[in-house]
Amino acid sequence: MNVVMIIPTGIGCEIGGHAGDATPSAKLLASVCENLIVHPNVINASDINESTENMLYVEGSILDRFLQGQIALEEVYSNRVLLAVNKPLKNETINSINAARNTIGSDIRIIELDTLLTLDGIFKPDGSASGIMTGADEAVLQIKLYKQSNPFDVLAIQTVVDVDEVTSKKYLTEGGVNPWGGAEALCSRHFSRELELQCAHAPYESGVLKTFNEIVDPRQAAELVSVSYIHCILKGLHKAPKVVEYNCRSKHTLRIDDIDVMVSPDGCWGHPHEACANWGIPIIFVKENRNIYKPFDIVPKGCSIVDNYMEASGMIASMKAGVHRDSVRRA
Repeated sequence: MNVVMIIPTGIGCEIGGHAGDATPSAKLLASVCENLIVHPNVINASDINESTENMLYVEGSILDRFLQGQIALEEVYSNRVLLAVNKPLKNETINSINAARNTIGSDIRIIELDTLLTLDGIFKPDGSASGIMTGADEAVLQIKLYKQSNPFDVLAIQTVVDVDEVTSKKYLTEGGVNPWGGAEALCSRHFSRELELQCAHAPYESGVLKTFNEIVDPRQAAELVSVSYIHCILKGLHKAPKVVEYNCRSKHTLRIDDIDVMVSPDGCWGHPHEACANWGIPIIFVKENRNIYKPFDIVPKGCSIVDNYMEASGMIASMKAGVHRDSVRRA
């Protein structure tokens, strides 16, 4: 049983819209399947990453292409990680890399970018979070040149995500849509597409996050107890599956026809959903995971709606056991 769990970035999901707060739900789903494919937003929690061994960490644009049948994913034992950072290299970053080397056992190298890579968090008219990025073309070129003589498997990026102080404080005190996540997703998607490999972004210090010292919503707490915000992606990328051609026949390769079901917040419909619908893969929508989009009035064809992730895990367990849901329920 192979399951995909998505929680789109930047749409204010009640579960998974903050800082790794979907991890308990992901661990529950992972317990009833052989492999659970997640994207970074599901389990990234700044300096915390509590993913299980059977979670496959897949960047969002790579996941889209996988579900569309364009590529396959090959499981790996470990990856050579390249970390791209702006100059000057910070002590917090060096300590974080050394911590990952000595706890995860990671192979991590660093490239300092010659051109400043900047990210600004913004909001779209519909209320979702996005970003503006500069310096990306120069960074891609420098990284490609570096790779010619210094092979690596996955890319980590650490930069500041600039969000104004008023917006930052409002999010920390009142909640809502995470103002940093959309810019991070924009960055990781761009570099994954351009470099044809897995990529994840972690923010460096934000002025508000560094100085804010109040008790926050428990779903935001990982942000406040972190120092460099990067350990989550170093752990995630350590064993992130390799992007391979769709026809690759390695015994450790997953293709779209290996996927049994996808789990998504209610009201969401995008490229992953369209792809699953086209392949006839059932989708389970979770009501409790409210977001900026309106819940479905009518269940899309081939889909199911459940109240919460407990019920979603039960549905997956029943599918795995070959037990129809109606046979264990009494009206």
